[in-house]
Amino acid sequence: MIDAAELSLLASNAGLGDAVIYLLGLWPERFRVAVDDGRQIYPASMIKVPLAAAIAMAVSRRELTFEDVVRVDASNMTTNDAPSPLEEGSVAQIGQLVGLMLQHSDNVATNVLFDVLGRENATTEAVNLGLRETAFHRKLSGSLPLIDDPLASGRNRHPAREAADLFERIALERLPYAAALRRMLEGQYWNNKLTLGLEDGDRFAHKTGDTDEVSHDGGILELANGRRFVLVVYTESPSNDATDATFAAFMKALRLRLMA
Repeated sequence: MIDAAELSLLASNAGLGDAVIYLLGLWPERFRVAVDDGRQIYPASMIKVPLAAAIAMAVSRRELTFEDVVRVDASNMTTNDAPSPLEEGSVAQIGQLVGLMLQHSDNVATNVLFDVLGRENATTEAVNLGLRETAFHRKLSGSLPLIDDPLASGRNRHPAREAADLFERIALERLPYAAALRRMLEGQYWNNKLTLGLEDGDRFAHKTGDTDEVSHDGGILELANGRRFVLVVYTESPSNDATDATFAAFMKALRLRLMA
């Protein structure tokens, strides 16, 4: 079994020396290994996974349905790294918004879902899932200036440890609509980090998070030999091609170790 020292060495050799990393074995063996110095790192778009989980919890109690239709308000408009189908005044089903948020990291869809559920309710749902340090404080902005958010109360929180816990819940289907959430993550549009270190036959249902100051990737990893893991990597490195290359190098080296 890989240990924290070896995991840290692989990361350092790949250029990810500042990374917080969680690796969970799901099958055939169960284990948990972490490289975590306790830093509070801004989650960026990784916050979208617990928001999707919170929506799923509300749907499971019939407080919402995925078919409910909501209108995109001007207050939720912001830029995205990829073109968004959402325009001011357009309408979309909640299920479509969740899909856009997870697969394309759509910020407008995310902000609409903030309003649908409410940030306090979303935080309570996260706590009920055991994500006690996860909190929703502010809508997302795709660029400066930040979106006008009168209800903002700080920065969003979703540490790497709790990201790993949530991906584990999804992988083991210990969450309402876990299979649907996993399918959305499997259809990830952004595959420029850890995915670049994988080989044919591997599968990675994942989410990325990026700003000018942080770069993250994490999800449910199934290797070609059938072994299953959760892997989460948070860094305080700028999101750019050079940082992406370090993620790819780390995954390539880690994959060789996990396939052995």
